[in-house]
Amino acid sequence: MIPVVIVGAGPTGLTAAALLGQQGVECLVLERWESVYPQPRAVHLDDEIYRILARMGLGEEFAAISWPCHGLRLLDSDLRVLAEFRRSSTVGRHGFPEANMFDQPELERLLRENLARRPSVTFRGDVEVTAVVQDSDSVRVEFTDRASGASESVHAQYVLGCDGANSLVRASIGAAMRDLGLAQRWLVVDVATDAELGQWEGVHQVCDRDRAATYMRIGKRRHRWEFRLAPDEVAEDYRELIKLHPLIQPWTKDIPVDDLELVRCAEYTFRARIADRWRDRRVFLLGDAAHLTPPFIGQGMGAGLRDAANLAWKLAGVLRRALPESTLDTYQAERAPHARTMIRLAKLVGHAMTEGGEAANFLRRLVLPRLRLLPGLKARVLSSETPTLRRSSLVLRGALAGTLCPNACLPDGRRLDDVAAHSFAVITTTTPTATQRAALEAADAVLIETHPGDDLHHWLQRAGAAVVRPDGTVLTTTHDLAEGCAQLLRLTGNS
Repeated sequence: MIPVVIVGAGPTGLTAAALLGQQGVECLVLERWESVYPQPRAVHLDDEIYRILARMGLGEEFAAISWPCHGLRLLDSDLRVLAEFRRSSTVGRHGFPEANMFDQPELERLLRENLARRPSVTFRGDVEVTAVVQDSDSVRVEFTDRASGASESVHAQYVLGCDGANSLVRASIGAAMRDLGLAQRWLVVDVATDAELGQWEGVHQVCDRDRAATYMRIGKRRHRWEFRLAPDEVAEDYRELIKLHPLIQPWTKDIPVDDLELVRCAEYTFRARIADRWRDRRVFLLGDAAHLTPPFIGQGMGAGLRDAANLAWKLAGVLRRALPESTLDTYQAERAPHARTMIRLAKLVGHAMTEGGEAANFLRRLVLPRLRLLPGLKARVLSSETPTLRRSSLVLRGALAGTLCPNACLPDGRRLDDVAAHSFAVITTTTPTATQRAALEAADAVLIETHPGDDLHHWLQRAGAAVVRPDGTVLTTTHDLAEGCAQLLRLTGNS
């Protein structure tokens, strides 16, 4: 029996497999496509997701294929600037740039290469999963080799459904997608060129009901446009560059059509949906199988990687019997409210920028230029910090519980994740006793002592100690280091 079978090898499935593989968990990944799907889709991730990639050993590789985003510019229908929020080039609290553009096929290539370095992970491409059936103590996964037509099956202790919006795994557990009330048809266009467009290298958002649009540079040669389609328009109307050119010409200016390469032109319906159940016994849903996020805040793919980071360490702990099986109950309890909040935020931003009639356009022209006058708004607009996780058996009381611990620089020059990745950590502003050190050693936890002037010492000013989970989330903070040690020991069964 295989401990974990992962259905789907998009970014979410590959991340889940890599994180499990880092901890020696045997996994089988089943994917319909033999090679990386060539069409670009997601183009943005923030520093929280960059941090996940870095913990998988892909920090430098991702830096080589990504492009920094310089902020957000809100435009009217004539491309006049209504408001601008410029982002500094400095790294954020997680140790990486806060907004990053990339080409999804390049990222998936890195993720697949990373997976090949995990001896406990087996990848099977060009197979079609046809059924997922649970019994009392295992899950049977049936699939067909698309080349030979041969049918096969395997038994797994757990199955992760990372198989996208039309998830067979979701159907197998009887879960349904709940519509959160958004459906917009958009034309998504990717163009490559060696010519310089001379555009500001942040996100350009045209706030207009009749032709809402987005432009962003996503690489040295690559550019992305998104245009809201009118009811009588379809993607076929723009599949040739000569027909598409009038839409993108305000940005490409005098660049000849012959100097532009149309990489993709496709119609997408932006939706806001979330599954009513993310788990049935030994089967879990992750990524687009569990939620669909409109792209207006660039968090669709990131939500799936957050799912993988949240679940992988818990599943690894349960499989090696370091954590109780009930730990897995916290996955949906923590991730579903977070995902729902992000979906609703994306929906709100989308409505604010694209909905309403001429009156709404007038209101945007009136209000948006004055946003800069609101104290703290720029910082909020540009912040990559996402909501605090809800209370669970792994998010206890404390001022910082449920937030991500900063990936701060330590006095020796390393960052927190270099020292504590994949382990529990206890960060303290006080000197532990010999008994407390022994307790943390028994719990296999990393001890990090801070001192005045350290970034983590400043972060912990409202508490004396923090217990940090292997995914970087704060389990609890306390003024009493002894209590923090006791809580960790109870959790890991060493009390």
